Order: sequence, then structure tokens, then C-alpha cells
Amino acid sequence: MLDSIRKFLVDNKLDAFLVNSTNEYLVEYNSLEENSRYILTGFSGSTGDAIVTKDSVYLLVDGRYHIQADEEVNHNIVTVVKLQTGETVLGKMKELLPANCVLGIVAKKNSQKRFEDLNSVFDVKLLDLDPIEKAFSDKAQNIVDIDVKFTGLSVDEKLAILRKQIDLNDAVLVTNLEEVSYLFNLRDFSVPYSSKIMRRALITQNSATLFSRNEFEKYKDAISSVSGKIFVDKNTINARDFSIVGSKAAFFEKNPLTWMKAVKTEAEINHYKDAFKKTDLAVRAIRDFIENNDNISEYDISVQLEKEFKRFGALGLSFKSIVAKDKNSALAHYSKCSKDEILSDGSLVLIDCGAYYEGGLATDITRVFVKGNPSELQKRVYTTVLKAFLHSYNSDLKTGFEIDANARKLFNENNIDGFVFNHGLGHGIGVSVHEYPPNLSCNELAKVRLEDNMCFTIEPGLYNKDYFGVRLENSCYMNNGKIDSFVHMNYEKKLIDFSLLDEQEKSWLSEFEVI
Repeated sequence: MLDSIRKFLVDNKLDAFLVNSTNEYLVEYNSLEENSRYILTGFSGSTGDAIVTKDSVYLLVDGRYHIQADEEVNHNIVTVVKLQTGETVLGKMKELLPANCVLGIVAKKNSQKRFEDLNSVFDVKLLDLDPIEKAFSDKAQNIVDIDVKFTGLSVDEKLAILRKQIDLNDAVLVTNLEEVSYLFNLRDFSVPYSSKIMRRALITQNSATLFSRNEFEKYKDAISSVSGKIFVDKNTINARDFSIVGSKAAFFEKNPLTWMKAVKTEAEINHYKDAFKKTDLAVRAIRDFIENNDNISEYDISVQLEKEFKRFGALGLSFKSIVAKDKNSALAHYSKCSKDEILSDGSLVLIDCGAYYEGGLATDITRVFVKGNPSELQKRVYTTVLKAFLHSYNSDLKTGFEIDANARKLFNENNIDGFVFNHGLGHGIGVSVHEYPPNLSCNELAKVRLEDNMCFTIEPGLYNKDYFGVRLENSCYMNNGKIDSFVHMNYEKKLIDFSLLDEQEKSWLSEFEVI
């Protein structure tokens, strides 16, 4: 395959070719069969792209995937480039490629914003074809309506809010799947680890039309028929679709649909409260399963966990559950759930999981358990991560950027040699388990003020590939200017070293059950 890609470079007069993990919908969690980067490198993580030059193949991954990438790729072919906290893909590409580089990117697999950013540094060629991918059509979907008692706003009410932002002959083109699913109060629970519908939407003053992948010509004709401006979001529309819109393209100063989706209605908040009660019950049941059963594997736990979710009403999982024992827990997005990894006395197991219920919003929680008695190191790391959560949760800071920085300061002040915090502190949740806004990280995106009814995770962690990792994650929301937790699943008393907690931290901890 690599030889054919390098021939592709020569045929298209390219110095380098960017190989994406996503598809034309720019989804985060793409199926491996559609994931060109996976087909090329063997790396199965949800994010991270590859670059092919005439001499090298680079795989760029963030801190969540450093260890996993090392384990999955053939290092004789692929060089793993590990982005550190605060580093960007574009910044690293500047180091790897010459400034006059002719870079090929697949137009439908990169946002217009990314194309413009890359083109400001390199000579970018937009390509119609991806030489790695196969031809795909949208699969049959089982699309269902979400009752307004869960959404708080009907489709007509949402459309009315959106239409107030445009003139009579204008239109809004919505290509982000979360936004389409949100706007039309539609979900599909038949696809694993998703509730999104695979559609684009064109909204005018008189119509609201959905288009499948198989209706591409109809989609182009509808765009052509708009006589006025077509409002798009450069962050979420791919470069191919943007070129179809052409000179009609217009932009909101602040995308009204993005912010409507980010600030949940009271009905959505109430649904989330109910959904997390059920999520807590499933995780508490799996805690009991671990406590009361011997000779169980990561795989056994993951199977039982899905059963527990469904027992408490889940329609599907919001992502593939992470069940990671001992050293595997140091991989922030470990995904194997091995039958060969058997828990024994002293085994630490990290479980990161979530589900969808009838309202179609993703839940997300992470807890860490130990089989039998923990070591002193396990207790110290667990307690330090718990301290970081408590300080973040009780912060009166107003942006995710500030809260993330405060957590990193705490970790630096309570340094444990060899253990690192190598990912953002949290992310927005909603139709998908990762959404923006809001965001809690050292990224510029996280400088957005957290508003009431925004929903997000707080998930500090510490990881050492030679020992284990601990991450403690609660999904939360802003409630009258303060952070409130949807999650009330207990913390593990036997993993807490109370001598490391001051009186304020103990008081904060009393809000949550400790067993």
C-alpha cells in the first residue's frame, strides 16, 4: 500500500499527503473500515492523523494515545510523533515538513477551517480522491423521534430560532451530525457508540431538508437553488462541501445552533439527571461484580457492564467502554478489554463508560477500583487525583482554561515521580460524548466562559506506563454560576489516604458517598 501512496504523491506532484482518521462527516469516532489512517498505520485510536512523504510515515497523536500508538504501529515503517500538552498538529507539521511543501489533503475529510490553516503554512492541494479508502454508502438507519419532554424545544421552535438569524432568501447549511440530530430531535441508536443520524441539512425560511450520503447530487442541486447567502460553519463543514457553496458562503459571528445545543434546556438537564442515576446504578453494580467474583478478566467486566447498563434502561453505549487493568490503565483510551488480563489480589482496574437513554444524550463516568487491598502507591495516586477533582469541582473560576490550569498547578505541587497528566481536564457532553463548547483544557477553545446549563466532564488523571493510571471523572453542569455534578457514584474508601486530604477537601468530599 505504501508504494501505491508514494506513486500517488508523484502522480499528483505532492511532497506529502495527509491521511485522515475521519470521514466526510468529520466524525470523531469513525469505523475502522472507513478510517484511512488505521488502514495505513494500524493505529486504532479515535483521533490522530498520519503524514506520508517520499521517505517517511509520521503518525501524530496526543497524550491520550502515546502508549497505544507505540504498541500498535510497525516502527520499521511508522514514526510516532507524540504531541505534548499545549502542542498542536499544525505546529508539529511545521517542524516535520518544509515551508514550501506541497501538501495533499482530501477535501471531504478536512474542515474548511483546517484547510485554510494548513494553506497559510504550506502549498495545499485539495484532492477529490483518497487513494486508501473504499467506496461507501450510508447504511440503513433506524431513525427515531425524541419526545419534546426530553428536549424541551420542538423542531419547529428550534427552526424558528435559527430562521430569525437569516433573511428571506438565505439558508443555513448544517453539516455537523450532532447539530443535525439536535435540531431535528432525531436519533439512531442502532449504530454502536452513537446516537447521531447520518444526514446533512439545508434550512431556508420555507423548508428544512435532510440529505443522506446517497443523495449527494440532490444535495448539490438544493444548494444551487438558494438565491441568497448560505450560512456555514468553517469549523464543521468539509472543504469539498464549502467549495460547492462557493461565493454564497456566509458566516455567523456566533453560530446560533452551536450555542443553542451547548446550553441545555431544563428538560435536557432533568433527563440528564435521570440518565446519570441509571448510569450510577450500572457502575455501582459492576463494582459489586468485581468485589464478589474471582478469576474475572477485563473482557468479563466489559460484558457484564453492558448487561448492567441495559438492565437499567440504556438503549446503547455512548462509546466503547474502557476496562483497563494495572499497566493497561495507563493508556488513557485503552480499548482491548482482554480475556487474558485476569484480576488478582491488588489489581487496579479503571472503568470509563457511558450510555444513551431515551432522551438521546450521552453519559460519561470514570471510576477506579482495586481487587483486594491496594498498595500505598495506588492510594497516593488515587488520592492526589481525587484532590485535583475536588479543587476543580469547587472552583469559582469562570472558564475551562482557568480550571484546567488550576488542576495542573495542584498536580505540580503534589508531584508523584513518573506519573503524568497528559490530556485535557474535560470536554462537553450532549448528543455525542465529546462536544464543543464547552471545553476544559489548555487549548484556546477552553477560554470560552462556562454558562449555566452547559454540561461537561471533569476528569483529572495521573498515568505511569510502568505501573498504572488513575482517572476520576464526573459529568457536571453549571447551575446558577456553580458547578454541580450529575454523577453521584461513590469513591473508594480503601483507595483514599485521608492523611493527604486537608479539612476543606474532606468537607468537599462529604458531598459524595465514600464506600
